[in-house]
Amino acid sequence: MSDAKERALAETLASLDSVIVAYSGGVDSAYLAYIAHRTLGDRAVAITADSPSYPERHRALAISIARDFGLRHEIIRTSELERQEYRANPSNRCYYCKHELYTHLSRIAEARGAVVVDGNNADDRGDYRPGRQAAREFGVRSPLDEVNLTKGEIRELSHRAGLPTWDEPASACLSSRIPYHSEVTAEKLRIIERGEQALRALGFRVCRVRHHDELARIEIARDEMARALEPEIAAAIVRELKAAGYKYVSLDLQGYRTGSLNEGLFLRPA
Repeated sequence: MSDAKERALAETLASLDSVIVAYSGGVDSAYLAYIAHRTLGDRAVAITADSPSYPERHRALAISIARDFGLRHEIIRTSELERQEYRANPSNRCYYCKHELYTHLSRIAEARGAVVVDGNNADDRGDYRPGRQAAREFGVRSPLDEVNLTKGEIRELSHRAGLPTWDEPASACLSSRIPYHSEVTAEKLRIIERGEQALRALGFRVCRVRHHDELARIEIARDEMARALEPEIAAAIVRELKAAGYKYVSLDLQGYRTGSLNEGLFLRPA
C-alpha cells in the first residue's frame, strides 16, 4: 500500500512541474523533499526558514540531509518575532508564523513559476493546526495528505530510503513550549533551547521544556522517566536547567505528549 502511495506522490509532484518545499528537516518535510528531488531534480527546491523559534539541532539536520542526498537547498530568514500578533502568543499563534513563512515562499515560488508544497500528512487532519488556514490562504499544496500517506507510512518509506529522520521524535518550534498569552521573546526561546539541549546531552531522546516563567516543567517520554528520577540524573537535570536560566525545575508525571499546552483550550481542527 505505501509503495502505491509513493508512486502516487511522485505523480502528483511531477504534475506540478516545479515546487518549493517548506523544509524544516523533520520526518515529513525531509521525505517530501527527498521524493520531490528524485522526481523533479533541480525543479524541486527545499527551503528552510531560519528564525529564533527554529531549533539549531533541526537546522543542522536539515542541512546535513540536503548535503547527503543532493537536495537543492536554500535557507531564508523569517521575522515572525517582529509581528506583534505572533509575540502576543494567542491560541492561533501558528497561523501568524505560517503566514510569515508562506509570504516569503509564495514570493519565491511566483518568481520561479513554482508551487509551494508542505509536509502535512493524512494523520494531521484532525489535529489542531491553525497554520493550515494560512496554507489554504496562500494556495499551498500538501502532497503527502493528498495521496493519503500516514505518519507511520512516511517513517517506513523514509527508513527504506535511508533518511536519518525516519525515527526522529515529533518536533515543533520552540514557541510551542510557551503557554498561550505569555509573550514570545527571543530570550525565552534561547533559555528553552539551552534547557532541551542539556536534556539531550544527558541522554534523553524525547523531551520538552515547557516554559512557565521561572519554572521549567519537563516532559519526558514515559519509558525514560525512571532514569530521570535516578538521584544523580535528577541532580544533573536540576543543575543544567538552572544554568540555562530557570529558578525551579519540575518533572511532569504525565510524561511527554504533543500539544500539552493545548489541553486547556476548546479546539476545533483547522
